[in-house]
Amino acid sequence: MNEIITNLHMHTRYTDGTGSHEDIAKAALEANLDVVITTDHNVLVQGPEGYYKAGKKRVLMIVGEEIHDQDRDPQKNHLLVFGTNQELAQNADDPQTLINSVNKIEGLSFIAHPHDPEQPAISETAITWEDWQVHGYTGIEIWNGLSEFKGLINTKLHALFYAYFPKFLACGPYPKTIQKWDELLNSGNKIVGVGGSDAHALRGSLGPLTRTLFPYGFHFNSINTHLLLSEALSGEETKDRNLILDAFRAGHAFIGYDLPAPTRGFRFSAQGRRDSVIMGDEIPAKGGVTLQAHLPSFAEIRLIKDGEVIREWKKQSVCTHITTEPGVYRIEAYRRYLGRRRGWIFSNPIYLR
Repeated sequence: MNEIITNLHMHTRYTDGTGSHEDIAKAALEANLDVVITTDHNVLVQGPEGYYKAGKKRVLMIVGEEIHDQDRDPQKNHLLVFGTNQELAQNADDPQTLINSVNKIEGLSFIAHPHDPEQPAISETAITWEDWQVHGYTGIEIWNGLSEFKGLINTKLHALFYAYFPKFLACGPYPKTIQKWDELLNSGNKIVGVGGSDAHALRGSLGPLTRTLFPYGFHFNSINTHLLLSEALSGEETKDRNLILDAFRAGHAFIGYDLPAPTRGFRFSAQGRRDSVIMGDEIPAKGGVTLQAHLPSFAEIRLIKDGEVIREWKKQSVCTHITTEPGVYRIEAYRRYLGRRRGWIFSNPIYLR
């Protein structure tokens, strides 16, 4: 499999971000990303999609959008949509109709920041997802960088601290978001988990102090979604775009917090009597299955089955578990960084049926 690093969910000056698509591409090239996916609010920006290059480096930009009902108060139920090449914000007032419209043209949809708190200190309302009766969406954003920031600050001084020392911020997805993901997975559906930056490069001030809250480049070295492709990117835009969308759709992905240590090289696989599969795939449990995770360096590793921890390993980079039990299996890994235990890797599941 061919691994690439993707950063998704970011905003430009077309809506409430401060940078251009070119600014994002430049920052992505400097961070050695392979793909960035922009998602401005309720507008599908035409023109910027494609490859951007600097020397021997290249990054593919895919343009999607974050769709929500702007007449709703408060404006909850945000859906990340990409791979459509078609404006769908006209369907924003009904989430199920919107999801159906995305599926009709074979696009992808991800529930954005499922749990997003109110933050009066910076005049931010809660934009949590509420309509859990919907179905047919591709997945959910299990880790959102901006939502985590909102959940950690209580005053403007907290915001100022993280603006100047952003490396202290990220610790992991909200536990209730992970709990919801497991609940959805246990219902028998495939729900792909992704990590999103929610990057805006917002400029904040407190008296004489001004600062950009998390520049795009900071996000691009932090919470990324790593994809495993069936073949290497070729540089041909349409072909590569389809490879990327197919990997997202299949759940051939893991979320890596790349700031404490690089997560490139992580693999989670299952070997059965006849087949071998990776994250996002199904395999028969009958006859026994060997689950194996390989990490790029030592970490605390947890094997999760149907939402419950069934095995733990300390200071390991390889772990193996043999089972005949059907279920939904996934891996979480943690590391110490700047004095705290932090989420490092969250795999998509392997489904034993």
